[in-house]
Amino acid sequence: MKTPEAAPELPAKALAAVDVEAISALDLSRPDAGLAMPSGSPDPDGLVRDLVSFYPPRVQRKRSRHIKVNDPHEIPKIEANVRTAPGIITQRGCCYAGCKGVVLGPITDVLQIVHGPVGCSYYAWMTRRNQADVPDDAQNFLNYAFTTDMTENEIIFGGEKKLAQAIREAYEIFHPKAIAVFSTCPVGLIGDDVHAVAREMKAELGINIFGFSCEGYKGVSQSAGHHIANNGLFANVVGTEELPASMKTNPFRVNMLGEYNIGGDAFEIERILARCGIQLISTFSGNVQYSEIARSADANLNLIQCHRSINYMAEMMESKFGIPWLKVNFIGADSTAKSLRKIGRYFGDEDLIARIEVVIAQEMGELEPVRTDVRTRTNGRSVMMYVGGSRAHHYQALFSDIGMPTVSAGYEFAHRDDYEGSRVLDSITIDADSRNIEELTITPDPERFAPRKTEEELAALEAGGLKMHNYDGMMPEMAKGSIVVDDISHAELEHLIKVYKPAVVCSGIKDKYVIEKMGVPCKQLHNYDYGGPYAGFKGAINFYIEIDRMVNAEVWRLITPPWAAKKPA
Repeated sequence: MKTPEAAPELPAKALAAVDVEAISALDLSRPDAGLAMPSGSPDPDGLVRDLVSFYPPRVQRKRSRHIKVNDPHEIPKIEANVRTAPGIITQRGCCYAGCKGVVLGPITDVLQIVHGPVGCSYYAWMTRRNQADVPDDAQNFLNYAFTTDMTENEIIFGGEKKLAQAIREAYEIFHPKAIAVFSTCPVGLIGDDVHAVAREMKAELGINIFGFSCEGYKGVSQSAGHHIANNGLFANVVGTEELPASMKTNPFRVNMLGEYNIGGDAFEIERILARCGIQLISTFSGNVQYSEIARSADANLNLIQCHRSINYMAEMMESKFGIPWLKVNFIGADSTAKSLRKIGRYFGDEDLIARIEVVIAQEMGELEPVRTDVRTRTNGRSVMMYVGGSRAHHYQALFSDIGMPTVSAGYEFAHRDDYEGSRVLDSITIDADSRNIEELTITPDPERFAPRKTEEELAALEAGGLKMHNYDGMMPEMAKGSIVVDDISHAELEHLIKVYKPAVVCSGIKDKYVIEKMGVPCKQLHNYDYGGPYAGFKGAINFYIEIDRMVNAEVWRLITPPWAAKKPA
């Protein structure tokens, strides 16, 4: 359980030396400046034509709408969040993966039962390296995989009775605070009602039990599962408990949304916030317990890290409880500093702003020598990245820290606003797949709705450069002429590697070894392989050192890529 801690003492002299007025004058609306494309880069328009040339005409037209030459000043319209063309090998996951594997999976003390075949349950068993620092007297189910082990018998005769018995058995053994139930593809196909079973068991056992209709085939990717998870957590957990009065003494109370503690990232973010005197109520959902999420309505600001997986939660919490949200990025040293300054600007407290500046100065003082040294060996070497969530965007800032430009990037399961920014939300067409996902109607809570800022205060922040309720997207921060590819295929990935010959590619486990067989190192950013943390200042140092080691390893020169191999006569 996170308890409020007094901010550590920082030198009074250092605090007094901070020019608060100068900090308040910082332009926080300006996107981080991206690096220019390397000299000698191929003609981007010709490259886009080549990327789709090997497809049949109908697929060429479809894929062309997903591949754009970037212009940060005139953002092109890109197609996203539609079904993958049949026959293309995609990196995407399923709806169940987004709900159970991403959003709910890291919560330590909610016992999570997968209603379906055992293979689906295995996926959700620690495959993403979510870490947690759990008190000795608290429950921790991260090392368990609970399943109903649905077989042919349940497919034919139904599995509701087996699910009810599984819930009873789990309760008798573990006595959890709450139980979540997840539907897999067979459940939706045969019509088992997990919600009815959950309600029945909740009445019988007296604990919170709730279900998720997250069958894998719903939506077009794992993004649908994120939305369903947000809805379920909001409806069944958020606001069901209240912070004790002793934990409300710090006005700088925040929730961290879209941080899943892969490789320990959340630990580093928590450390930085604590140093600044900012109280973290809850993280959705890395290194978090059920009660923390239940009490999250008592925060005064929501911070969004991964926009795609959690923006629904931020909007609903603002509508019901009056908590504004702010887009942040704790990946990259400069991005972390900018995010901390945005938080300070939001709260508007001079002591907090001064403390944040001292923390930034101290942390950057330790980081800068490492960054300067690594940059001598990495500067100018190109990067490609195709990762889910906001990582394909955020990690560009981390690579920019050490002078490595991103020549091509894209998401697996993004929507258009992830690429083009919140400004395009009104123009996004809702298709049949999106209508499969319930949109909750949220009204102000009659007892707990309390706007943290007046309309006048929010307008003043906006006028000062602090954009609330806004995400600028990935494309405005990428170099002109870079290639943006949504839902990239293996064929497209291989062609881009052949043309750009990047120093490193960031991707997921499905592509990792294909890439490395081409003689190019692949940094796996879905679960960091065995590395991390990479967030915050200390995480940035870890990343600089690891990328330096990877891209300068001699082993890659021993591999002959396919395009360089001699063809048989």
